[in-house]
Amino acid sequence: MSGNQAQEHRWLQYASEVRAGEHPDFGDQWQSFNEVYQDWRDEDGPPPAWLPDGRDSNLARFMADKGIGDYREFHAWTTENRAEFWGEVIDRLGIVFDKKPSQNLDETNGAADPVWLPGAKLNIADSCFESDPDAPAIITGQEGTDQLKTTTQSELKQLASRVANGLKEQGFKPGDAIALYMPMTAECVAAYLGIVMAGCRVVSIADSFSASELQKRLEIADAKGIVTVDVQTRGGKAIPMYAKVIEADGPLAIIIKEDPGTELSKRSGDLLWQDFLSDNTACKTQEADPYDCINILFSSGTTGTPKAIPWTHLTPTKCAMDGMLHQDIHPGDVVAWPTNIGWMMGPWLIFAALINRATIALYEGIPTGPRFTRFIQDAQVTMLGVVPALVRAWRSSDAMTGINWSQIRTFSSTGEPSNREDYLWLMSQAGYTAPVIEYLGGTEIGGGHLTGTVVQPASPAAFSTLALGLDAVLLDENSTQIEGAGMGELYLIPPSIGLSQSVLNRDHHEIYYKDCPELEGKTLRRHGDEIMRLHQGYWRAQGRADDTMNLGGIKVSSLELERELNTHPAVYEAAAVAVQPGGEGAEQLVVFAVLRGTEPEDLKRELGRIIAKQLNPLFKISDVVVVESLPRTASNKLMRRVLRKQYGT
Repeated sequence: MSGNQAQEHRWLQYASEVRAGEHPDFGDQWQSFNEVYQDWRDEDGPPPAWLPDGRDSNLARFMADKGIGDYREFHAWTTENRAEFWGEVIDRLGIVFDKKPSQNLDETNGAADPVWLPGAKLNIADSCFESDPDAPAIITGQEGTDQLKTTTQSELKQLASRVANGLKEQGFKPGDAIALYMPMTAECVAAYLGIVMAGCRVVSIADSFSASELQKRLEIADAKGIVTVDVQTRGGKAIPMYAKVIEADGPLAIIIKEDPGTELSKRSGDLLWQDFLSDNTACKTQEADPYDCINILFSSGTTGTPKAIPWTHLTPTKCAMDGMLHQDIHPGDVVAWPTNIGWMMGPWLIFAALINRATIALYEGIPTGPRFTRFIQDAQVTMLGVVPALVRAWRSSDAMTGINWSQIRTFSSTGEPSNREDYLWLMSQAGYTAPVIEYLGGTEIGGGHLTGTVVQPASPAAFSTLALGLDAVLLDENSTQIEGAGMGELYLIPPSIGLSQSVLNRDHHEIYYKDCPELEGKTLRRHGDEIMRLHQGYWRAQGRADDTMNLGGIKVSSLELERELNTHPAVYEAAAVAVQPGGEGAEQLVVFAVLRGTEPEDLKRELGRIIAKQLNPLFKISDVVVVESLPRTASNKLMRRVLRKQYGT
């Protein structure tokens, strides 16, 4: 047995003792992990906390069917044979077509503008209803009660059909944009699928956005209607939603009342949910081209206007492939990922679960406390998605007291860079039997580009692979390829199903391809992630390479923040930067401010109120640093990287 194998064996033995009932304090477990691996060399990659356990995984079966025993070799096959790989993925997922494609991929126009599935006709919603009609489609938990509600496949399909038929009866046409501005509930999922079934476009808007941000997105998408709720209750606090639709001068609204027994004063023309729904529970979905838009999502860039990124009938195949081969979602699994329909993980959850014939677990309420963790236990969730902020909240409270998560087979994490200690703690909650599949990507990818698998060792806060069917290169500031370990900006090598090929309100080529370096004749695509490549094929996320930051899992540009910060009467000029304390974990917002005079006593709190009101109450300012001037280049470009570096020293 080699030195590495001996260390791995010692850790596995320790983990088995923890599962058997030793239950030492986690501080002791963290110390034991570091002691076991104290002589582990950096050249051997990050030390594993979980090793492949021979489970019957989707990925292992795929590899066996191709006669490929080595994962790295299999990944190479998926990138060297992209048309064949995606064709087999489509078959394994059972994607439903009205008309089969003439081929899988046509690259006549180049890698940046491929044509996937030419000649095909389909409606991707049909692929979400291939499970047994009596199988559970959604399990719902709610604040204030431990009771669970189950929505079957047939019930979800009937409700989605009533939405689709209701849209037609109200005069909406295929291609019309219908916004969703509401929490992630069973009705939200049904509305989403019903809009797609009708051939319309979902406009995804986060329920935390202010009226002004809501209005901006409605205008960009040219929304003809909006589905919302009168109020939503979180943590016992009623948050008005319909009132913000009215303030935003939104289009025709369809309102779901939280309490059906209450009265609601409506605008003329607006409809209550029960009056909007059709009595017809059967619906023939609208046949579509693979490139027809099903969903408009928003992602901040480096300007104050959010990018409007269309998802097509192709994109859900990327979501479902990642779920099948990376998160290892099986038919009958129960999948939970606290999220919102306004962010890509909301639609991702719908498609990754339902196309893989799994059940979605939704919790209506705040997911940081013990009621949520008990919901995960009682709903028998097998794949739990998290964001690092949630893990920190559970760990720093009593949320896991008396909770048993032994049924969880896989964790997955996205939204922001994670912390090794927190994520070893997370793995400990399932007795170290479930790996954490780190998951980094974006709206314009339809899923992940860096992630993990259950056929590779898992180390806390580390990625083990590029996503299947995707390749990438790491470049330094001089656009020189970094061959071994090192840090740089990751550039994708297209094509892949899921990669966006248009932006509604921007020049797609300018955003993702203009001025990108060429590498051995290959087209490179910019995504903007700063990545550290470790040894042995592992990676660690370092945040955004551009001026877009990630605050609590929500992307926002520095310019958006600075535009609002500069409205404070005491601020002459502000710079917003994201920092990672200690070089890992979640990004924190630090504001550098040049003042007009004396610093107000409560400047941090006042600036925080502006950000919360004008942009998002989830954005929190970690620190305010008053400076005499901000560093700029000769062309007057603000040097935020210099500020990040200064703050870290």
